[in-house]
Amino acid sequence: MIDRAGPSDVAMLAMGTRGSLAQRAGAILLLEPRPGFEVARASRLLAAWIRSVPRLRRRLVRVPFGCGRPVWVDDPGFDVRLHVREMACPAPGDERALLDVAAAVLVGPSPPSRWAAVFVTGLSDGAVALIVVLDHVLADGIGGLALLAALADPGRRPEPGGFPQPPPSLPRLAADAFAERLRALGRVRAYWQDARTALTASGGLRPAPVARCSLLRPTGPRRTFAVVRADLVAVRDAAHREGCTVNDALLTAVTGALRELLRRRGEHVEALSVSVPVSARSTTTSGELGNRFGVLIAALPVVGDAGQRMRRIASLLAERKKAAGQASAANLFGPLFRLLAALGLYRRYLRRQLRIHTLVSNVRGPDRTLTFADAAIREIIPVAVAESGNVTVSFEILSYDGTIVITLIADPDNVPDLDALAALLREELAGITAGGSPAGRPSGTYGPHIGDVRR
Repeated sequence: MIDRAGPSDVAMLAMGTRGSLAQRAGAILLLEPRPGFEVARASRLLAAWIRSVPRLRRRLVRVPFGCGRPVWVDDPGFDVRLHVREMACPAPGDERALLDVAAAVLVGPSPPSRWAAVFVTGLSDGAVALIVVLDHVLADGIGGLALLAALADPGRRPEPGGFPQPPPSLPRLAADAFAERLRALGRVRAYWQDARTALTASGGLRPAPVARCSLLRPTGPRRTFAVVRADLVAVRDAAHREGCTVNDALLTAVTGALRELLRRRGEHVEALSVSVPVSARSTTTSGELGNRFGVLIAALPVVGDAGQRMRRIASLLAERKKAAGQASAANLFGPLFRLLAALGLYRRYLRRQLRIHTLVSNVRGPDRTLTFADAAIREIIPVAVAESGNVTVSFEILSYDGTIVITLIADPDNVPDLDALAALLREELAGITAGGSPAGRPSGTYGPHIGDVRR
């Protein structure tokens, strides 16, 4: 079979313009090593796992004109040592030091197959971290979870195939591209309907500009992370009391924390526009990666108590969630994205856009403890970096084994108060799970002055 990049994959490739920050996602797996655990053995097991995931030993190559989108082909020069390595965590080996290592890995150079895995030793609590980084062209959030499941469960791994397989011939590529164009002609009417659906989910073709504030400033190439944790059952119970979902509760907490951060900066907004990826599939396998998601954009209220805002957010998102899951703007308008990127206009737009204040990605992970190399995976911390634009802080959320982990991702030059934002988010979550407002603050207005999985 021809492993061709999908329309959304090609759009992702175009969005990562030359000289900009690549769009990458991944996770920090905290391993609880048993006596006798060896990183060398774990690396060998990882190498064995890689042989059962064809995409991880391939590189994306462009094809001649008329032969369709780029294809993934086996890399005869594939060397696992270019992808898997070990390093010691700088002193004092705490979470802050580990997050700094992860940020450096994510913004660093990527091997040809567009992924990397780094074992980090020397953590102060005796754990070993495995940082796995994937270029967004390789897989979306659901695809990343499929890779994680295959890593932790040998039963989910397909049998390795012969390697390397020869690349498809030009006649095959041309015939496959021609057949795809014929199928596309039969979907013209559906295309326009899907285009309208995608535009509805993202707020329309010409939405009103969002409120200007310090959350929107041109960002640089560096990133820093902070982590906030919450009990999944407590958040779910709080959401269900309001007739809402976990995702609604998390968006309520995130927007509440951002509102308070802006208030402390002397800024005041009535609503915050949030972009939320919505997967077009609930599951996939390690053999079916790529990107299949839509984007939901909505202006979410920040005035009122948590319960009122949560219910309002649920109402605002209900219809757009469905639309975003049905149609992907990146999929439908990929040629336009590629043209804008080629002309240098896409990056210019990102640095000046007034459509969103932040991005919130929420993925439901495994509900049981996984293991790798006979070590329990104690925690999974989601991480990501994206094209430099003007969104100074975003949020990656993953639930795993009863705990919600929220990673705050920020440009350190524009968000020097990231730790304060993390503390505010903890307060908002505590207030929501306790059934009230954060301690010490009144509900309602604050003085004169947001992946999605339904749960």
